[in-house]
Amino acid sequence: MPTTAATTAREILTGLHQVMARRGSAQAKLDHVVDLIAAAMKSEVCSIYLLRDNLLELSATHGLRKEAVHVTRLSLGEGLVGSIARENRILNLAEAADHPEFVYRPETGEERFHSFAGVPIIHREQSVGVLSVQHADPRGYEDLEIEALQTVAMVLSELIASARLVDATRRNTQRDSGAVRVVGLKLVAGMARGVAVFHEPRVIVHHTVAEDTEAERARVYAAFRRMREQIENMTREAEFGTSADLREVLATYKMFAYDEGWGRRINEAIDSGLTAEAAIERVQQRTRARMRDIDDPLLKERMHDLDDLANRLLRIVSGRMGTAAQTGLAKDTVLIARNLGPAELLEYDRRRLKAVVLEEGSLTAHVTIVARAMGVPMVGRIGDIRHIANEGEPVLVDGDMGAVVVRPTRTLSATFETRMAMSLRRRAEFAAIRALPPETKDGTRITLMVNAGLADDAAALEATGADGIGLFRTEFQFLIAATLPGRESQYRLYKSVLDSAGDKPVVFRTLDIGGDKALPYLQDHRDESENPAMGWRALRLSLERSTLMKAQARALIEAAGGRVLRVMFPMVSEPWEYEEARALVEKQLAWATAAKKPVPTRIEYGAMLEVPSLAEMLDLLLPRIDFLSIGTNDLTQFLFAADRADPRLAARYDWLSPAILRFLRRVAREAKAANVPVRLCGEMGGRPLEAMALIGIGIENFSITPAAVGPVKAMVRSIDAAAVRAKLESLLAKPPRDMRRTLTEWAKKQGVALD
Repeated sequence: MPTTAATTAREILTGLHQVMARRGSAQAKLDHVVDLIAAAMKSEVCSIYLLRDNLLELSATHGLRKEAVHVTRLSLGEGLVGSIARENRILNLAEAADHPEFVYRPETGEERFHSFAGVPIIHREQSVGVLSVQHADPRGYEDLEIEALQTVAMVLSELIASARLVDATRRNTQRDSGAVRVVGLKLVAGMARGVAVFHEPRVIVHHTVAEDTEAERARVYAAFRRMREQIENMTREAEFGTSADLREVLATYKMFAYDEGWGRRINEAIDSGLTAEAAIERVQQRTRARMRDIDDPLLKERMHDLDDLANRLLRIVSGRMGTAAQTGLAKDTVLIARNLGPAELLEYDRRRLKAVVLEEGSLTAHVTIVARAMGVPMVGRIGDIRHIANEGEPVLVDGDMGAVVVRPTRTLSATFETRMAMSLRRRAEFAAIRALPPETKDGTRITLMVNAGLADDAAALEATGADGIGLFRTEFQFLIAATLPGRESQYRLYKSVLDSAGDKPVVFRTLDIGGDKALPYLQDHRDESENPAMGWRALRLSLERSTLMKAQARALIEAAGGRVLRVMFPMVSEPWEYEEARALVEKQLAWATAAKKPVPTRIEYGAMLEVPSLAEMLDLLLPRIDFLSIGTNDLTQFLFAADRADPRLAARYDWLSPAILRFLRRVAREAKAANVPVRLCGEMGGRPLEAMALIGIGIENFSITPAAVGPVKAMVRSIDAAAVRAKLESLLAKPPRDMRRTLTEWAKKQGVALD
């Protein structure tokens, strides 16, 4: 089978059509089909399960007991077959009984069979059944065998559907006629409203078996040429083409368009007897199945880019290129899609595109980067949104809350409009105080800096009136690149950021990669950890891979030539790690000086306090550093032993917990005694109430998101710092049961601006 996969698949496809064209009952045809597949694949068992009354029913089998046919039924998600159908996944098991989803059904007589392989039978993006094979000997099926099964399942799906052997509809296909509110993942902040427009109608493949494989191959080649031309044009004409980050995003997208392996797999599918459209879809189904098994979020996003290109190629080869971008947007639009590629989003008219809602999507996706640059609110992870909304229906998108409302009632619309108006009014108020200093009523000057990670983020300094960039995340350049960014590429980015910032300070954090920010091109089998946030990441990884850190240090040193370079090291656990990192940078400085390269006028060194152990070593660390930054995002989860990504724990441990505030107060006092500036970086400082509490314990320097500068500045200008300090001292001496509620009530009585 492995050496003749294409021949076997083609033989089965031809046989399938012959069987289905015969006269006779549907059951007789299915019985012939499983016999045909079993013989061609030399399989001891071949079974077909079909979805009827929302249950997967054993509808035909070769090798299992015939009396089990139409008797054995599994619900979606039950057993191996149910798991395949529910998740549209592939299973390939040498020992089926060892799988946690395995369910034994004695009536089938399958106890003597060990190995199992199954693929979903997919019709119009939904599983309508499962095709499986089994052997008595424990063995893993080869990729070519699985691909042959997928090819057969694709053709089988059309034949089964046309013979009406399965339910016409499946769960979640009936659209609600009333208002529906769903909550997903906040990707890009902002509020917008518009009518629902689907990015693209699904191309339904009706003809699966090729009559002339060479003609089909020629169609695919022509489609590839046209797709590449389109990508080249979009890369040249993109409005944001001057952005280094977006150039890298589109370069990665282009890389997939020219990937030879992808084209080869489509060619192999045509060899098996499929039409051009069916071959593209079959390879696409394989890609989607693999995506479900990938845990690495960055690698999964790369697979999304490939999936996006497959959709584009399918539309080209079928002659159905009419996406909403090509046909044009007639009204204010909320674009709805399963997922989007960055280039596709750039095709839309920004005057009409008001928001984007995705069934998938993530914070690190390329399309999210582009949407943020475009200023388009985006919400992701809204499952089945394409079945909830109808084309042309009104949709409200609240990117601040990660919520979407379809077919809103008058009351919901009015509430939304009120919130939008308030948001616009508040933004106008923040803009009015942009040039004013963040100074308390009793004269305490608070420093408000911004966090950044893209070259374009430096523009936030002018837009917000911030004091500088207190945290530039250098890893972002690595996260969006397809390959390791070279020293020259890093140099250009760092220099452009410093140039944009002008006289305002920029603090560069060295690479914080690894853990949950793994890079495919730097993968190591030892990196696999059950607790990635506490594993081999950040400074730990950089010190081991010193070549990586040396290249970054040289790029930073040369980019800051003639200026002050501020650099800080993430996730320092003990002083010796800081010392090693500083020595490495100093060595690169010595090299650059000797080589007569541009060098900074001076270098200021800082450490990030994210690991609680470092707080016990501050007496040794503080004399050696120029500044200390506290990373509250990681620090909080380490202090409470609570994964910040776990929704069950997100609301359980509050940033205003007395434990957190006491810890931070101790750090702030030690730093002040040593005359070392301390800055708080993280989401905690970007919330007005939390920022007020931090000022109360002695922290007066913040680095926060650009969107938080206005609200925090308004809060700062409304408080009396001495009164806040006195209140926090009193509360931390004898903490109330609910610190947040107590502080909120006090702040409101004092007239503090918290909204």
